[in-house]
Amino acid sequence: MGTAFFDATDKPETQPPDSDAVSPRSVAAKGRLRRAAMLQALAGSIWIPQAGLLAISVGRIADGGGLHDVLWPAFGTLALGLARSCLDAAGSRLAFQAARAELSRKRQAAVAALSLSSPIDRGRPASGKAASVVGEQAELIVPYLARFQPARMKASLVPLVILAFILPVSWIAALVLLFAAPLIPIFMALIGWRAQAASEKQLVATGGLNGFLLDRLRGLATIRALDAVDATALRLRREAESLRLRTMAVLKIAFLSSAVLELFAALGVAMIAVYVGFSLLGEIRFGTWAGRLDLTEGLFILLLAPAFFEPLRELSAVWHDRAAGEAALKALEALAAGGLPIRGSTEAAAPTSVGAPAVRFENLAFRYGAGEPLIVDGFNLDITAGEHLALLGASGSGKSTLLSLIAGLAPCSGGRIIIGGVELADAAAGNLRGAMAWIGQKPHIFVGTIAGNISLGRSGIARVDITDALGVARLGKVTEAYGDRPLGEGGIGLSGGEALRLAIARAACNPHLRLILADEPTAHLDAATAAEVTESLLSLARGRTLVVATHDPLLAARMHRSVRIDSDSFLREAAE
Repeated sequence: MGTAFFDATDKPETQPPDSDAVSPRSVAAKGRLRRAAMLQALAGSIWIPQAGLLAISVGRIADGGGLHDVLWPAFGTLALGLARSCLDAAGSRLAFQAARAELSRKRQAAVAALSLSSPIDRGRPASGKAASVVGEQAELIVPYLARFQPARMKASLVPLVILAFILPVSWIAALVLLFAAPLIPIFMALIGWRAQAASEKQLVATGGLNGFLLDRLRGLATIRALDAVDATALRLRREAESLRLRTMAVLKIAFLSSAVLELFAALGVAMIAVYVGFSLLGEIRFGTWAGRLDLTEGLFILLLAPAFFEPLRELSAVWHDRAAGEAALKALEALAAGGLPIRGSTEAAAPTSVGAPAVRFENLAFRYGAGEPLIVDGFNLDITAGEHLALLGASGSGKSTLLSLIAGLAPCSGGRIIIGGVELADAAAGNLRGAMAWIGQKPHIFVGTIAGNISLGRSGIARVDITDALGVARLGKVTEAYGDRPLGEGGIGLSGGEALRLAIARAACNPHLRLILADEPTAHLDAATAAEVTESLLSLARGRTLVVATHDPLLAARMHRSVRIDSDSFLREAAE
């Protein structure tokens, strides 16, 4: 687990948005999408009177009419065309805005859930995969909401309206369209099921490749040290090839759905054209309610036949957006569902208590999940106010888990933790965390100066406070060497011991600090550096309660008391 720092001045936005069932923003977004779809459907229906006016104009010209006979139908066609364009543009704009708003809401819910997810949650997604879902894959939701859903409503309404206008003119033309139309959505639905499954696999492969790249970049030095560069490159090639195959499978299905629609649409229009042509030639004398088709009626049917299939063609063009969008929605909602939560929120409130707190464990129990065995079972321990306590035990015995439970980074399955006379519960977690500091094995160092890495942008920290913190952490010489020059990302330029002492200086800048939690602060350090870190830690802990998880006997010897943690006396390890 990396370094975390709890400060009363850090107040990020962590409350997750309301769920879909109760969120007013979600209801408003769905309402805007419906209005956008209705506008686009209305725009598509305007072609019906346009086709009627065009057919009337051509019929009058064929009957020997002049310019005055077609002038007003031409103006009507032009006005209807302008209205159609305006309605379609307004619907598209409204759909895009609603889709972006819904995407922002989904992203906020996912990010809030991730920020509230416990760092010791075993099911927590890898940072590379989570970043891929939130940043890249989530964008696939916009075309799904902005294009597919309006196209689906348009395909449901406009063909029915066109059919209602064709039926009074020719029942056989309406019958041809009625039989041809259902075949398209049936085949598209069959293809769509396969497309959605392929899209989900493709998104999983994308997230896995992103997580793989991020993990390998973080461990690049280790890979080189172990001479595993070639093996890593081969693994990356296999992952990339798998992603390519899955992406091509999605594209093949998308092209197949378009081909199916074009085939049935072309057959339907061709059958209508053959019927109208032979009717006008007098070869076919049936199919109308009375008499035979004239030129105006035949042209009206011919103009509406392609428009009958046009909404279905638009639906086919965005059909792959549905598969990709729904897969992205599932991935984003899986992040928003969260896993093992932290206690309360991550917002640290200013503590009201003064003095070093006592910490008490009463029949503490903890498990990672509902179906998993207990890791901690019936654990009891009293830590007096101002005491320095070492938790000793082998790796994996649960020392870090106990520290996480004290910090409220995971909820207890049973029992309770009392800090300074206040039970650690959701309502009190933020207040208690405001008086805590966490010092881990690998503190994160940001790009910036040493002073900036200590203050972390917190308000109320003066230059003299940073100087005092540097003195506590014994970083004076390092500061003189660097001055105002920035550090590299991840602490490039600092040794492991200097990075740990920088984390100690961060904690020293918290005026409310009463409780210090240190997780293996001297692990992987040489004896001289471990001694320096120990002295800095003890300087910080004067007058404060300190709990250290360690297997370093030299560090444990400097504590007031040591408690050995093992599976027989305090903990039951989970079966792997």
